[in-house]
Amino acid sequence: MSRYLVTDLDGTLLGGSLDDRRRLRDALARHPEVIVVFATGRGSASIRDVLRDPLVPRPRWIIADVGATVLDGTDFTPVDPIQEQLRTGWPGPERVRAALRRFPQLGYQHDVVQDGRCSYHLAPDRLTAELTAAVESLGCAWVYSADRYFDVLPPQASKGNALRALTGKLGWRPEETLVAGDSLNDLSLFRLGTRAVVVGGAEPALLAALAGDPLVHRPEHIGAAGIHAALRDLGWVSPTAGPEHPATTPRAAAGPHSVVVAYHRPPLHWNGESWQPPTSPNGILPTLTSAFADGLPGIWVTAGTGSDGPTPPPAGPPLAAVPVDRATWSGYFHRTCKETLWPVLMSEPDRSVFDPAAWSDYRTVNSRFAELISAQAAPGAAVWLHDYNLWLVPGLLRRLRPDLRTGLFHHTPFPAPETFATLPVAAELRRSLARLDWAGFHTEDFAARFRATLAGTDDPVGRPDRPRTRTAVHPLGIDRSAVERLARLRAPHRRPAPGRVVLSVERLDYAKAPVQKVDAVDLLLARRPDLRGSLTFRLVCPPPEPGITAYDTTRRRLERRIQEVNTRWGQPGWRPVDYRPERLGTTGVVDAYLAAEVLWVTSLQDGMNLTAKEFVAARAALPHLSDPGVLVLSRHAGAAAELGAAALLTDPRTPGDLSTVLGRALDLAPAERRTRMALLSRLLGHRRPADWAARIIDEIRGDDDTGAPGPVR
Repeated sequence: MSRYLVTDLDGTLLGGSLDDRRRLRDALARHPEVIVVFATGRGSASIRDVLRDPLVPRPRWIIADVGATVLDGTDFTPVDPIQEQLRTGWPGPERVRAALRRFPQLGYQHDVVQDGRCSYHLAPDRLTAELTAAVESLGCAWVYSADRYFDVLPPQASKGNALRALTGKLGWRPEETLVAGDSLNDLSLFRLGTRAVVVGGAEPALLAALAGDPLVHRPEHIGAAGIHAALRDLGWVSPTAGPEHPATTPRAAAGPHSVVVAYHRPPLHWNGESWQPPTSPNGILPTLTSAFADGLPGIWVTAGTGSDGPTPPPAGPPLAAVPVDRATWSGYFHRTCKETLWPVLMSEPDRSVFDPAAWSDYRTVNSRFAELISAQAAPGAAVWLHDYNLWLVPGLLRRLRPDLRTGLFHHTPFPAPETFATLPVAAELRRSLARLDWAGFHTEDFAARFRATLAGTDDPVGRPDRPRTRTAVHPLGIDRSAVERLARLRAPHRRPAPGRVVLSVERLDYAKAPVQKVDAVDLLLARRPDLRGSLTFRLVCPPPEPGITAYDTTRRRLERRIQEVNTRWGQPGWRPVDYRPERLGTTGVVDAYLAAEVLWVTSLQDGMNLTAKEFVAARAALPHLSDPGVLVLSRHAGAAAELGAAALLTDPRTPGDLSTVLGRALDLAPAERRTRMALLSRLLGHRRPADWAARIIDEIRGDDDTGAPGPVR
């Protein structure tokens, strides 16, 4: 469950010692479900300067200029219509300054960049009724704080009004929101009925105004330490060690644990200065994080490479790290996972390259995972493994801890038995996978392939009281409400590009068929002269992490074909393929969804494809749009099992089909588009990813044998 910390900067978030600020930053990094919102008198330029400080957490939203400005914290764009409404009636700075020149006690703050307000220095004994009446005669509001600052604002502008509008737009509940401040210009924040904290050393006038308010925490600690104390008192962050606040429960809590989750990635990533949560609210990392935040007991076992930042990294759940040096990680992940196993999972066995030395690294990492899981797990604990990266762990655990209930969810496709058999280590992998108590998949086809692959595999260390591996089908969903809220917030900024935009958002991977799509655009333009000059294929395609070379050939072919197609068909001011090899944040992705006419998903194989689901959520959230958009979806993506009845299905393995189906999508009549999008919205549903995770844990434990919505066999 998300929670929201709305905090002033000077004297509050930026107040206290460096150690206080570091502890608060680390606590927030461990709890990405606590979303930070700035509410400050500073302007946007000054806030950008503040964010250069590595001890300052990144805000998702920003209320600036004492409530006259509201910004998206990811790209600093105004949040309209909220900002526009807050500035209604503002006469402009020139008129305000001209009207107040007759008050010599006012010292205009020339060194402060101001937007939608005028700020002055003013001694407390010079705040007169005549001055405030002059401001009010302009139709403006004013606020005086810290016995020094006099701000003239639009009549509707205040930090409190800005927060009220933002929470109303995004649907936050009062009990999910904590406001923090230290001066009178924060007072309006405290009038909204949310949880609140006045940090130590606050302005006496603010304390007097809030005397007796039961919702307000009043810690003795100043600045960041005061915020941290309130967050701990509310149970929003776990206790942390420090000279004043010794930890009662360490982050990597000692075992035994009733649940152990194992995934090769930690909940956060290192950006060179600090640990950051995933940019998207969807996918396995946010899902597992939200499951722990919802009360899932246990510990998350991950890989700690030591080269990506401090070890262990802070995380929401209790965390235990398997030490992996850089060379071993390269052999394990870059070589074995991406060059040996991934091609087989994608039903492209001819691309698979087997390196015995790298396979030894894969064995080593899996063995370390099994040993750490065994040390952390309580008797009879549920162990939930994730993906092919840990395929050897089930067999190792059965020998180390036969009492454990071990499940593995495959986020990838599972190949046909004859394709799996092309692996030189297929027999070793089958023996390990046969030791699973439970195996989960996105589709019944993948589950059936798994059962066929394991058919006839014996289990020499099996237990007679334990049945063979059960399989279940549980397609992963998205945090639909988060996507919908952002889509509605970004709708006023929607700027449909001239012409007709077909969008793909996917990592650089031959399995996503990027080269085939460029070929299809080439063929479509040859067949359809009417689309020349208007059709744009926007390919947002971030490169893989450094060290992965499995996709180098695909990248070279893709870039060559893009150049050829753009040269062949391009015109002044237009090129058919708009290639963007960059990673977009959540806001940028949603903006792209809203600007596109068609989302084009063409995976050769795909476990699910959450991009398709995000597109549906974003477009269905805005039924007033004249064009609801069209989803073109690969038959080989897991999402096709759920959405195929309303999407246009395409087969990227059939020459010409990509071009034909894309042309059909562009020609769909508005009425059919609306009908299909309405059905897509119903098929998508509203299941929470955290509930998905809780259900799977119950099945691994054996608490739920029904397997709904998918069968358990």
